[in-house]
Amino acid sequence: MKRTIKKVAVIGSGIMGSGIACHFANIGVEVLLLDIVPRELTEAEAKKGLTLESKIVRNRLVNEHLANSLKSKPSPIYNQKFASRITTGNTTDDMAKIANVDWIIEVVVERLDIKKMVFEQIEKFRKPGTLVTSNTSGIPIHFMSEGRSDDFQKHFCGTHFFNPARYLKLFEIIPGPQTATEVLDFLTDYGSKFLGKTSVVAKDTPAFIGNRIGIYGIQSLFHLVKEMGLTIEEVDKLTGPVIGRPKSATFRTVDVVGLDTLVHVANGIYENCPNDEQHDLFKLPDFVNKMMENKWLGSKTGQGFYKKVDKDILSLDLDTLEYRPAKKASFATLELTKTIDKPIDRFKVLVKGKDKAGEFYRKSFAGMFAYVSNRIPEITDELYKIDDAMKAGFGWENGPFEIWDAIGVEKGIEIMKAEGLEPAAWVTDMLTSGSSSFYTIKEGATFFYNIPTKSQTKVPGQDSFIILNNIRESKKVWSNSGAIIQDLGDGILNLEFQSKMNTIGGDVLAAINKAIDLSEKEYQGLVIGNQAANFSVGANIGMIFMMAVEQEYDELNMAIKMFQDTMMRVRYSGIPVVVAPHGMTFGGGCEMSLHADKVVAAAETYMGLVEFGVGVIPGGGGSKEMALRAADLFHKNDVELNVLQEYFLTIAMAKVSTSGYEAFDTGLLQQGKDIIVVNKDRQIAEAKKHALLMAEAGYTQPIRRSDVKVLGKQALGMFLVGTDQMEAGKYISEHDKKIANKLAYVMAGGDLSEPTLVTEQYLLDLEREAFLSLCTERKTLERIQFMLTKGKPLRN
Repeated sequence: MKRTIKKVAVIGSGIMGSGIACHFANIGVEVLLLDIVPRELTEAEAKKGLTLESKIVRNRLVNEHLANSLKSKPSPIYNQKFASRITTGNTTDDMAKIANVDWIIEVVVERLDIKKMVFEQIEKFRKPGTLVTSNTSGIPIHFMSEGRSDDFQKHFCGTHFFNPARYLKLFEIIPGPQTATEVLDFLTDYGSKFLGKTSVVAKDTPAFIGNRIGIYGIQSLFHLVKEMGLTIEEVDKLTGPVIGRPKSATFRTVDVVGLDTLVHVANGIYENCPNDEQHDLFKLPDFVNKMMENKWLGSKTGQGFYKKVDKDILSLDLDTLEYRPAKKASFATLELTKTIDKPIDRFKVLVKGKDKAGEFYRKSFAGMFAYVSNRIPEITDELYKIDDAMKAGFGWENGPFEIWDAIGVEKGIEIMKAEGLEPAAWVTDMLTSGSSSFYTIKEGATFFYNIPTKSQTKVPGQDSFIILNNIRESKKVWSNSGAIIQDLGDGILNLEFQSKMNTIGGDVLAAINKAIDLSEKEYQGLVIGNQAANFSVGANIGMIFMMAVEQEYDELNMAIKMFQDTMMRVRYSGIPVVVAPHGMTFGGGCEMSLHADKVVAAAETYMGLVEFGVGVIPGGGGSKEMALRAADLFHKNDVELNVLQEYFLTIAMAKVSTSGYEAFDTGLLQQGKDIIVVNKDRQIAEAKKHALLMAEAGYTQPIRRSDVKVLGKQALGMFLVGTDQMEAGKYISEHDKKIANKLAYVMAGGDLSEPTLVTEQYLLDLEREAFLSLCTERKTLERIQFMLTKGKPLRN
């Protein structure tokens, strides 16, 4: 049967429930969010004369929880306007409304008795065929559906979202004893296509896949830190970005998540997995028990493994359990990896380290490899699901089996044996059968070692994705030091940046022009996209800084013109150009998006023209483009200045969207032209589809604009008065004012005596002149240097 999800009910509005409600609102689904009725009045309610029968009181818990969630940082919602899609209520008065929803998600407290009471209540009102799922993180699914009707059990399973629901991609689906196959198939597809998740079907075992492996990893580090005499800062240094893990690494992550949450899951595994060969490792170390007693639970209690006192960060000494100033950690082995860009390529070097870091990696990887190999077939039959769960649920760039492959399967076994560990028998069988790795790449697809068949089997679900890692070399058309061009098939090329942080310098600009040349001669269209952590942090400011310091102004002028000309080629080429931004899309990366025929942005796109932070204005066509977009919205003379001011402020305040959807509000994306993709894995395939659609519809090369209305002195005067007032009020510095006035001059079209129609090139020339003049300013050079050395903006 065809199933569509138009309305969802979420029962339980705590941090997790509100987060799930917000994420469904993110994707356009109507949400009914319910929680219990309070048992007593607050002092404020009593003073107002309210009673327990007042609706405002009866819905107080759900409304407070949702309001707190919407105020939290990072935000659970793509755009605050989307919160209107959520209706609140309570489980006493409003439960009957679940008869009108397509999916009911239970997110109440982790107690089986309470969950069973909620399901009994749900069954009274749900219509047959409605999906019912639990977001439990550990209670066995088969216990929850006991005593429910056949229709309920057929449509019931676990759907475990990871917190925060918007940002963490893992969506574990855990079948109950009678869950229908079509329900599992539907949820798997829905999770991927609509929720933007990595859907993983797990077995009904304690903590499922993600938490079983993730909590093992954290618990093993808790024991290893004591065994090796390491500090928490050293462990966080060793388990962070250097190995492709989040900056919060291990101990900071526990502080953010909450030590009590970790302890709850670890205890559940300890109690319910008596036959786990690492059973004792899930027993909590003494220092954790003491922290629990002291209620040092992390961010929620103001202290955990770290504690902030005024501006100082203190860290916990695990021997004395006293806080001390955090110490910087450094290891010789890590220095050896500084020139290796990709974490996956560092593992071979890390396990060979001769210092304490090398010993740490050998011990921790040996334990992890042995543990994951022994969890098959207990928690899953397919090894790729473990990797998917760790990448999507814990933010690892590479899963355990991918890391093992990178080190070498036989080398992994060698370091295991050195620690007195053995892999599961199937690993040795794999090597004997002729497979030397867990994964292989064939014909642009990823294959995994299938244990029952002893052969490499294609990972399912790839057909809707284009994975650049899989085609980078086999489909390469051209490359230079900064970028690579691949053939996506059907006449569409892809240009992938490969510079550090995907910055845009001369080599990337040359590659853009080459990609357009090739597309115009032999292909139908071009996608500019990559699958790195971020699309692009902008122009190579190091190159700009060197030219400005050396006062090579002619060369700098030519470099800026080349950037502008390349952006204009993106706009005015003979083939459709689709740009696919995601993550940080700053400065030049944003300007490239502004000039595309279409933008296919990931929902998690943080887009902004942030050049003010380094003392300049957007110089790659961004200032011109924002003036042009404002002009296209001019309708009546009385609002023209207001429209232009909004676009001016987007640049002057260096506004960065907190999602792709928010970029429409700042004018960086355009309604009716640009689109958002929730699942980043589908982005390149979606961008290719739109490039092909435009090509096949008969793409016509656009004509350069010569009808851009600029307001001249009328607008310039308004801007200059505004910047004077801002400086006088000490809101901006003298140099901020200088930059803002330069931008004002460009966006007003100069000091023309009356509104005039001008060409894009006229505005580009003004923009380039302003950019160049700011590069001669000492304070701009200070800002650029500060950004290059400190990685953050300087206010001077």
